[in-house]
Amino acid sequence: MSTPVNLENIRQAPKVLLHDHLDGGLRPQTVLDLAHEGGYPGLPHDNADDLARWFVTAADSGSLERYLETFAHTVGVMQTSEALFRVAAEAAEDLADDGVVYAEVRYAPELFQERGLTLDEIVQAVQDGFREGERRAEAAGKRIRIGTLLCAMRQNARSTEIANLAIRYRDAQVVGFDIAGPEAGFPPTRNLDAFEYLRQQNAHFTIHAGEAFGLPSIWEAIQHCGAERLGHGVRIVDDIKVDDDGTVHLGRLASYVRDRRIPLEMCPSSNLQTGAVSSLADHPIGLLARLRFRVTINTDNRLMSHCSMSSEFAALHETFGYGWEEFQWFTVNAMKSSFLGFDERLAIINEQIKPGYADLFS
Repeated sequence: MSTPVNLENIRQAPKVLLHDHLDGGLRPQTVLDLAHEGGYPGLPHDNADDLARWFVTAADSGSLERYLETFAHTVGVMQTSEALFRVAAEAAEDLADDGVVYAEVRYAPELFQERGLTLDEIVQAVQDGFREGERRAEAAGKRIRIGTLLCAMRQNARSTEIANLAIRYRDAQVVGFDIAGPEAGFPPTRNLDAFEYLRQQNAHFTIHAGEAFGLPSIWEAIQHCGAERLGHGVRIVDDIKVDDDGTVHLGRLASYVRDRRIPLEMCPSSNLQTGAVSSLADHPIGLLARLRFRVTINTDNRLMSHCSMSSEFAALHETFGYGWEEFQWFTVNAMKSSFLGFDERLAIINEQIKPGYADLFS
């Protein structure tokens, strides 16, 4: 008999997270503390429980303005080296406590310069925080490794600058680059210089694509920019037709994504909030996993979506009936798709992931 699949046991399972935003995962009490310490005005509540509920409600509101306001508050309290260090350290601790053994956490350094921090000061503070969080987790009996992705905001003109920053810090566990921000009106090809530079430097990058915009966003990200992974990528389902008798027809783009094993960084709860899907039961994860696309499961913004890797897995268990076998498959998919070196990926799979799931199978 295998271990029962429930939230408590899922928390013990080793998990790998590839798509998590640093400014979307703060502890509510930390938001309050940092606002008080930094003199940040305008938080909607001064109680951690009420503030937590407000973040989720605002993100669920269907209003883009209210959704963006949530990030205005988290970014607003993260404008000092001390704040960045604390948020990064707590992120590592929280993920480790949830059973995550490897995570790639991303953020846009350009958003944290309101009080005069340089880009290098920002990156150094975050990297120091992650290392401290890893140490605290190890002291608590949890092993986690954090890799960093530096994002450029696609509506701005700083992508090459941020790509250079990622290269400068790649020996300090900055493992890759991303572009984030609004897809509509800001296609990934606006940042071609940055992607060409990264390829020349043998560097890794993923691209937010196929969440708020359709197949053209995915096509450009892959064919023009050379994305190794797709952030979200849910709209790839628009290139798949399922007949009434269940026969599946893949278009050329969907076939290419599957054949090339291009990883999809899927974020179920976040996709519901942003309207990318109407319900979890209708999420393309079900079809894409059945067709053996390289599907990975992610949190996106843990504070706004009030989620964790464990809660995402639990929701997929309830909706699709997934169990330990599928969870191991998602986890190995993610580890294979990470931007760590091959030997490091293999070590985590063989030393942490497979033994952890073997215990749950027995």
